[in-house]
Amino acid sequence: MEDLQKKKLMKTAANIRLGIIEAVYNAASGHPGGSLSIADIMAYLYFEEINIDPENPKAESRDRFVLSKGHTSPALYATLAERGYFPKEDLKTFRKLGSYLQGHPDMKGIPGVDMSSGSLGLGISAACGMALSAKINQKDYRVYTVLGDGESEEGQVWEAAMFAAHYKLDNLCAILDFNGLQIDGPIADVIGPAPFDKKFEAFGWNTVTIDAHNFDDIEKAFASAKACKGKPTVIIAKSIKGKGVSYMENKCEWHGAAPKKEQYEIAVKELTEAYNAI
Repeated sequence: MEDLQKKKLMKTAANIRLGIIEAVYNAASGHPGGSLSIADIMAYLYFEEINIDPENPKAESRDRFVLSKGHTSPALYATLAERGYFPKEDLKTFRKLGSYLQGHPDMKGIPGVDMSSGSLGLGISAACGMALSAKINQKDYRVYTVLGDGESEEGQVWEAAMFAAHYKLDNLCAILDFNGLQIDGPIADVIGPAPFDKKFEAFGWNTVTIDAHNFDDIEKAFASAKACKGKPTVIIAKSIKGKGVSYMENKCEWHGAAPKKEQYEIAVKELTEAYNAI
């Protein structure tokens, strides 16, 4: 990847992280940890990878995206705002009474949201249905979904994995956010689901393992997904929960907690400095 392109993506990801913190702080609730860990993936997806048009969010030819781990909606909302689907200022209304930006994505009320999600396991299942629909109707759009590593403890995730492989959904790309932590602690201590690569391979998937914060890795992974024929692809993205905010990084307590004023100011300072240093 060219340095200029990489720097642009890094700045975009920094802005997405600032949007995440803005939303969660103003709501005094939300899920910052797992939102921050996918910011780089979201930046690449929405600014390099997927075929979308903010001016025509329901275009039939568009690629589809499903946030299977719907509780990390701040990452999706901050990305959509950065991409121009709605004003960034609206992020401050997150989870407030009457706001269209509620705690989980709503396909009926939010421009750019292709599937309502929240109950874990359902999102990847819906993505499978979208991908199969494209095959049946001979459409060439692709379907992308982001799921959590803790979410993979849901049996429905593996039912969806069987389904996708059986129907050879090579137009489906799942990104598994492997930050190693969930609300109750390390995933290895709750119900250790690893090794993800071997399991998905056994279910008939093409698997790629990457550093979720390295744009060269991200670019190569999505290229591999597009080149793979006859089977779906899962990108196992090894990430840092709370990435970009020092006191949140690798801390499971920031799975579902909002920063106080002083903590908010520290986060904004760190993320702004990171942006300016790019």
